[in-house]
Amino acid sequence: MQKDVDTQKAKEPSVSYDKKLTYEDYLNFDFEYMVELIKGQLFKMEAAPSSVHQEISVNMTRLFSNYLVGKSCKLYHAPFDVILPVANERRCTSTTVVQPDLCVICDLEKIDEAGCCGPPDLIVEILSPSTQKKDLTHKYAIYEETGVKEFWVIYPLDQMLHLYKLEEGKYLRAEIYDYNDAVSTGLFPELAIDLSEVFGA
Repeated sequence: MQKDVDTQKAKEPSVSYDKKLTYEDYLNFDFEYMVELIKGQLFKMEAAPSSVHQEISVNMTRLFSNYLVGKSCKLYHAPFDVILPVANERRCTSTTVVQPDLCVICDLEKIDEAGCCGPPDLIVEILSPSTQKKDLTHKYAIYEETGVKEFWVIYPLDQMLHLYKLEEGKYLRAEIYDYNDAVSTGLFPELAIDLSEVFGA
C-alpha cells in the first residue's frame, strides 16, 4: 500500500484539495505536532530532534550569538515562523511558512511578534533522516526563489557543512567544509565558524 503522499506530509485540515493552503490557514491549524507550509503543501516536522541535532544547534547558536553581540543583525532558532511571500504576495496569502533550525536577519523591519515576514539573510538547516529530502529539495528551492543570501546545510553524521551562496538569483555550487575547517561567510567576512566547535568531540 502506498504511504500517505509523503512520509513527511501532514494531513491537511478540511479544505478543498484544489486549494493551496495559505498563512491564514496555517494560523488556524490545530495539530498535536509542528508543521511547515511550503508552496501550499503541508509538511510534518520531527516530534523531537535527536540529541546530536540539539548539540549542533546549541553550538552553532552560541557561536553566532557571540559574534552578533552589539551588531544590528539578529539570530533566531526553531521554533520560529519565517513567512516567505513570493514577489508581492500579502502575508495572509503567502503559501510558505517554514521553521529553519537557525536564521540570521539583518533587516529588522521584517521581524514582528509573529516571526519574520520575508527572507532571512542566512539560514541554517541541520539535516536528519526524516527531513533531508524536504530540506534539500523543497526548502532549497524556496530559499533560492525568495532570495535567502546564504543557505547552510549541516550533515551531522558526516560532520560536514555545505554552504550555498546566492548570486544573480541562483545558488552557486556548494562550498564544502568538514570537521577540520572554519566556515567563512560573505555576509560577515570577519566571522569564522570553527566546525570542530560545532560538532564537538
